Amino acid sequence: MRCALSLFAALVFSGLAVAQDTGGGQDVASDRVVAQGDESQVPPEPEGMQQIFNGQDLSGWDGDPRLWSVKDGAIRGETTAENRANGNTFLIWQEGNTKDFELRLSFRCNATNNSGIQYRSKHITEGNVRNDWVVRGYQHEIRNENKLPNVPGFIYEEGGPRGRMCMIGERLEWTAEGEKELKQKFMEDEEFEQLVKLDVWNDVVIIAQGSRLRHYLNGKLILDCTDNHPDNAKSDGILALQLHAGPPITWERASGPMRGAITGALIFEGKAKNEDEAKKLVESG
Repeated sequence: MRCALSLFAALVFSGLAVAQDTGGGQDVASDRVVAQGDESQVPPEPEGMQQIFNGQDLSGWDGDPRLWSVKDGAIRGETTAENRANGNTFLIWQEGNTKDFELRLSFRCNATNNSGIQYRSKHITEGNVRNDWVVRGYQHEIRNENKLPNVPGFIYEEGGPRGRMCMIGERLEWTAEGEKELKQKFMEDEEFEQLVKLDVWNDVVIIAQGSRLRHYLNGKLILDCTDNHPDNAKSDGILALQLHAGPPITWERASGPMRGAITGALIFEGKAKNEDEAKKLVESG
């Protein structure tokens, strides 16, 4: 899913649905997580979720048409040697914002690099931007890895000063004084490693209520962040999907793990039946 694997980079999203604050002053998720008495489990899906992807085309979304498409009922982001991403680029939802909301989707990716789901973010159109779809703000990390810390689900501040601002298993607060205070570490590395599904679909739920942000993966709470930072907290903004940039790489220069990702991608895409067949296909050009 990253241009560093330019010939074989693919990222797929499906089942995108969102519930939003209708202006009544209450979060769309309300206090359902607290009410059911177990914050570690994802709450039931609320009624009236809005489907924001029709499963057929990219109506309501805007991004680089060379890189984004719909295949087999899912949104697909892909870079190739001919169609490279000029910097990180995004597919932007055009039909609403993400203030207080709940987002549900599934993702699948075929490489050991990263992408993300942007929310409460800003479309950057002025200054030194490398393409027409630059977005900055909160990002739910997307990766096809299960060894911490480089895994899916943590909060990354795309284009911001805090970088990885809340990691897996953390319940923390960014205070009004700009300090990061860890309240609890509630998930062990081994538990998360078992939770992530490599090379297949993973289910994501993001719930934002005021300054509180919660990420769930495959039914389990994986982080709980309260952001009261005086300068960098975000209360509203756009929703977007990221396709990460990076230079292409040849087979001869690829490391062992990178070669494994490339052969795995070919098998994932149905272009090879096994590892030996994938290696022969790459070596043949």
